[in-house]
Amino acid sequence: MAEKEETDRIIIGKTYSLDSDNTGAGPYYLTIRKLADLFLQKCPDEKNLLSQIRKAGSGRSFTGKLSGNSADKSRILFIKKTLKEFLSVYTTGVKQHLRTLPLSKRFDETLRTKEEQYHLYMLEIELVNRIYREAFKQSEYKFALMPHCLRDFRPECRAVSGEIESVCMGCTIDCFINLGGHLLRKYNIHPYISVSMDLDKLFRKLKSEHPDIGALGIACVPELAMGMRLCNKLDINPVGIPLDANRCSRWMKQCLESSFSLNELERLIR
Repeated sequence: MAEKEETDRIIIGKTYSLDSDNTGAGPYYLTIRKLADLFLQKCPDEKNLLSQIRKAGSGRSFTGKLSGNSADKSRILFIKKTLKEFLSVYTTGVKQHLRTLPLSKRFDETLRTKEEQYHLYMLEIELVNRIYREAFKQSEYKFALMPHCLRDFRPECRAVSGEIESVCMGCTIDCFINLGGHLLRKYNIHPYISVSMDLDKLFRKLKSEHPDIGALGIACVPELAMGMRLCNKLDINPVGIPLDANRCSRWMKQCLESSFSLNELERLIR
């Protein structure tokens, strides 16, 4: 497993924090796996369950969006209720964020994500990882995008332009981009620092160059879920790890350091 997992930095996000008790994100991952197992007992078809979760998490009423089977709607109600019971501890900042969100930013689909949607996105990410993990690992070309908020903010970042995005030059051993990059290269995954916001254009370009391609994303919960959906649309095998908290300038007044679970990353790609 990766050597560095714990950090002495307090990682608290604007809307969510996977380290709810300052002991690390381990309990969150254990919880989301158990919840996925529970829901798959009621709906063993992973792709069918994923489809229903995505419809339910669209931000609009799922009534009429699911099949006419009342069992489907009953299942989604059970899932939402259960997710709220077990995942609310990780999303304590959502309500305050939405109350104070400026009018000018309320049209931003990511920034206006509601607490219920966060919970559904968390489950969606877990299901996508289960469904596409093996296909990702077997892809001929695999790449990863890591957000710039993972870098060590103490020195000036020395990243340089790479084939598709910026490439870490390993300035400091404590930088999560450096740590993640070492781990990703160990499994033949090309790591990049995500700078471009036009993922559709980037993914289409890569797909045209590498027909058999896998993408690994590290991002805040709503952006990771949306990135995975885009990959599915473009026939790219997606997997991903959520940031421990959302702390970039899009959420905060300034960009603050964030982190992610190196142990969970290696568990996903090994």
